[in-house]
Amino acid sequence: MIPYSQKLNQSILNSNSLLCLGLDPDLEKIPHHLLETEDPVFEFCKAVIEESASSVCAYKLNIAFFAALGERGWSTMRRVLSVIPSGVVTIADAKVGDIGNSSEKWASTYLDEFAFDSITVSPYMGTDSVEPFIRRPGKGAFLLALTSNPGSADFQVQRLDDGRSLYESVIDQASAWNKHGNLGIVTGATRSDQLKSIRNRVPDMVFLIPGIGAQGGDLKETLANSLDKYRRGVLINVGRDILYASRDENFRASVAKRTGDYVAAINKVRFTITV
Repeated sequence: MIPYSQKLNQSILNSNSLLCLGLDPDLEKIPHHLLETEDPVFEFCKAVIEESASSVCAYKLNIAFFAALGERGWSTMRRVLSVIPSGVVTIADAKVGDIGNSSEKWASTYLDEFAFDSITVSPYMGTDSVEPFIRRPGKGAFLLALTSNPGSADFQVQRLDDGRSLYESVIDQASAWNKHGNLGIVTGATRSDQLKSIRNRVPDMVFLIPGIGAQGGDLKETLANSLDKYRRGVLINVGRDILYASRDENFRASVAKRTGDYVAAINKVRFTITV
């Protein structure tokens, strides 16, 4: 198994893209005609993948949207994973984190049984909680650090006795854990004012950045503050703004166009700004 960092960089190079497409399938929002099919969520995700696979470096599957479908949701998720090209990185957006033996089982579930390349992880329970997800160089994890939701201010920006914010402590610990180069951090585009200091803190780590698109993050400012010295090191996650651009039978064209527009916008900034 090749190192996770190598697979991710190769996917970025192959697609010439930093776009990570978030698959958050919502039965209330997918095109109406697909609701008549045997497995609407699979048919929707399959169509989205077919229209975007050559233009993205990763797909992030939001586990909650599949789990909400009950038992069938898990088989649907497996089917969706089966149609993602092998060279494109997959991320299980599960935000897991538990005591060591439970984390072992979560790692086995998502990284082995479902064969995701990587997973989002909560850092709150510490080393024994995170270690099972980053033990294998061929698999990766993204640690929640400074997220894009409004409630993140409740804890993540609080000051510790040593003067650091809690999220800065998480990032410093993530850097110490990153022995295999397979641990990244989640930091939201709505926090672009802090991105530059985070990049300076961890110049070689990969950032998974939600918050562009429907959540209102500024793409140019986000990239200017987060790209690494190779003009990579960032996965810009977009979900709803691409997935639900249209609900009519022509939705495939809307997905393809919106995906292409995002890739072009990202690359325009990526290759013109000074890093």
